Amino acid sequence: MSEQVLIDPETRPVLGESRARVLEVLRAAGEPVGVQDVADQVGLHSNTARFHLDGLVDAGLAERQVEERSQPGRPRTVYLATATDVPAGQRSYRLLAEMLTGLVADTLPDPGKAAETAGEAWGRYLADRPAPSQRVDAAEGVRRLSAVLTDAGFAPDQVEDADRPVIPLRHCPFREVAEQHRDVVCSLHLGLMRGVLQEVRAPLRADRLEPFVEPSLCLAHLAPVKGHAARTGGRRGR
Repeated sequence: MSEQVLIDPETRPVLGESRARVLEVLRAAGEPVGVQDVADQVGLHSNTARFHLDGLVDAGLAERQVEERSQPGRPRTVYLATATDVPAGQRSYRLLAEMLTGLVADTLPDPGKAAETAGEAWGRYLADRPAPSQRVDAAEGVRRLSAVLTDAGFAPDQVEDADRPVIPLRHCPFREVAEQHRDVVCSLHLGLMRGVLQEVRAPLRADRLEPFVEPSLCLAHLAPVKGHAARTGGRRGR
């Protein structure tokens, strides 16, 4: 592997910690890299690594390719850092995010519910489902949810009350859009948390999201699931 290339310090907060680390891996490799290879180096679930890789492609910082194979079998999708110094991040797509969010808010009969449903699907996709034999208690559920929220850029803080967990979220990756379309964006985030907790079979549900209690603080209120029993079965199709 070639010598590691450090990215501009100003790019890291724009991209978010996890996505910046994924970009560093691509730039250090100097050649196309597979999803699992990136996930192993950065310490992320493969689905989360793919999410960040695709985000880098959308931002113009990486290219997606199909690996050439000389042996039988399905070729891998691999990623390669592009030779560009153009900064990327939420500012590059803010206008697009505002346009799409406005479209949802203006055209759907219940935009909040639609956003929540979409968020649940993404939460289930990004969560790492435990083995069927593994029991997930409330503390483990909070830990797994916090890990997904960290990777998504929410900067979750520690939970103080284990009986009635409240996760402080110190950063909203979509704050500017949320301030204009709070119902859609906050419902999406609430749904994402519900999807994660369902996927990891936690005895908790995301009860409500209290946005902007301070300029840089939202509170995710969790509640016990009544009559919870560990669920097993196949994962939803990806």
